[in-house]
Amino acid sequence: MPAVGSPQLTAPRGFGWALLALAAGGFAIGTTEFVTMGVLPQIASGVGVSIPSAAHTISAYALGVVVGAPVVAFFGARLPRRALLIGLMAAYGVFNLLSAAAAGYHPLVLSRFLDGLPHGAYFGVASLVAASLATPARRGRAVASVMLGLSVANVFGVPAGTWLGQQVGWRATYLAAGALALLAAAMIAVFIPSCPGQRDVSGRRELSLFIRNGQAWLILLAGAIGFGGLFAVYSYIAPTVTEVGGLSESAVPLFVLAFGLGMVVGTPLAGELARWSVFGSLIGAGVGSGLILVVFWLVAPHGWALLPVVFTVTALGSVLVVNLQLQLMDVAGEAQTLGAAMNHASLNVANALGAWLGGVTIAAGYGLRSPALVGVGLAVAGVAVLLFSWVVRGRSVARSQP
Repeated sequence: MPAVGSPQLTAPRGFGWALLALAAGGFAIGTTEFVTMGVLPQIASGVGVSIPSAAHTISAYALGVVVGAPVVAFFGARLPRRALLIGLMAAYGVFNLLSAAAAGYHPLVLSRFLDGLPHGAYFGVASLVAASLATPARRGRAVASVMLGLSVANVFGVPAGTWLGQQVGWRATYLAAGALALLAAAMIAVFIPSCPGQRDVSGRRELSLFIRNGQAWLILLAGAIGFGGLFAVYSYIAPTVTEVGGLSESAVPLFVLAFGLGMVVGTPLAGELARWSVFGSLIGAGVGSGLILVVFWLVAPHGWALLPVVFTVTALGSVLVVNLQLQLMDVAGEAQTLGAAMNHASLNVANALGAWLGGVTIAAGYGLRSPALVGVGLAVAGVAVLLFSWVVRGRSVARSQP
């Protein structure tokens, strides 16, 4: 069913062009978010810090998403959605340019935090707009299409940005990402229909409803924990490939490409699985993630043999992302804007948590393979939270029946 409080919209230049514009924003965000992992050694060298310290730029971005998603959703609940999307993309472009101009480590960390602020709200509002443009039967596919921009970014944008950072310097990578964001803002202005604000909705009311929604908080917790396994390994993929796998630096873009291809396959698959069971897809993807991260730990020293494992890790992760978004939109009730935005806040808690815990184990001397085992534990914990939410929801339904 369409998002609560979102009437069916008609795109002025066609449904496909509207989804392409929304996906373009996802492409810009996906390129920026994930390319940092690919150029992490260059960033560390450029600002004169260790690789674990440079990874704090990843955590700072994730923290920006966590802070920005509820704040922007709170103040933007009544704003016209097209205008909000354009503003978010424009701000995203500007903060990328600030990252490129950062004079040192601390200004870079701050600019990465600022760049994360529009992220969660963009994906939340874009998902609501996509759902409003689609028929009920195509709702899952429409939301998956928005996420597909993020996935395609990992096939084209991130490997290209990684190569650019290696050849020209990491600053050029953020300059290119800023240009992509500004282009996406222009596409949204052209292809997305006018979406008037909901005058009967306020950030205060949405926040009040959301705070009391126990199911929504459990889904957020499951995402914040369970998705962390992907980032535990992805944050350190460059040194894992070169120092553990024994491959040259030129191999890193290919492993980043494998991450992206996994997302491209997993995202539309998630949309199809949603037609079967959103919750069942979440459990299957969570269990599968734990198992494949065990394989990652075993295969990491064997060079190119790690490539298909990397692909599978992100394919399963993409199923989690899309179906967590749908599950949260379903349980958020009337707090649609806040609920949709908070999904990416939880996923970026996972980003920060995975990168941080992986860095802790590396710094403690357990080696570059250790983040994979951290990821196994996070995946298991995420599945446990999902199962607990299922039990709680079942009991709630049983109590409500006469």
